[in-house]
Amino acid sequence: MNNPKLKNIKLLLLDVDGVLTSGLIIYSGTDIETKMFNVKDGFGIRLLQSAGIEVGIVTGRTSPALLTRCRDLGITMIYDGIKVKGEIFDIILSENHLQAHEVAFVGDDLPDISLMKKTGVSIAVADAHDAVKNHADIITSRNGGEGAVREVCEMILDTKNLLEKIIENCL
Repeated sequence: MNNPKLKNIKLLLLDVDGVLTSGLIIYSGTDIETKMFNVKDGFGIRLLQSAGIEVGIVTGRTSPALLTRCRDLGITMIYDGIKVKGEIFDIILSENHLQAHEVAFVGDDLPDISLMKKTGVSIAVADAHDAVKNHADIITSRNGGEGAVREVCEMILDTKNLLEKIIENCL
C-alpha cells in the first residue's frame, strides 16, 4: 500500500460522480437530485483531515447533495461547475500556497485528464475510463463510490507512516 509518490501530498482533490459516488444520479421529481456516498470514503477523508491533509472537490457538476455531503465532512474547498478542470489548478495552488507535487487528484472520466496531467500524483479509480487509467500514476483496486477514496486516503497515510498510529488509536 505504501507508495513513495504520495510522501509529499498536502492536498487530495477529488472528482465526485464516479469517484465519491458510483456515478449513478437519481432524480426524484423535477428538481430533486439524489446521490449516494460511501460512509467508508467519508471516514477516510476525516482520517486525512485529522492528519492535517486537506481535501478538496473539483467537479464539472453542481449539486445540493454534494454541498450537503461536503458540509458534513468539513470540506470547504469546493470547485464545482468546472468544465475544464486543469484550468483551475493554478488557482488552487495559489490559494493554498502549494506546489504541484504536493497535490494528488482522483478521477474517473475524460474531463479529469486535464487536471491529472498537472498534479503531482494522478489517481484513477478501478472502473475509470481506459484513457484516464493511462494517465494515472496509481489505479485503485476499488471502484468509484465503493471505497476507492478510502483506499487512497489510507495509501497517503501509510506512505506518511501515519496509518498504523491511527489504527492503534482506534483500538
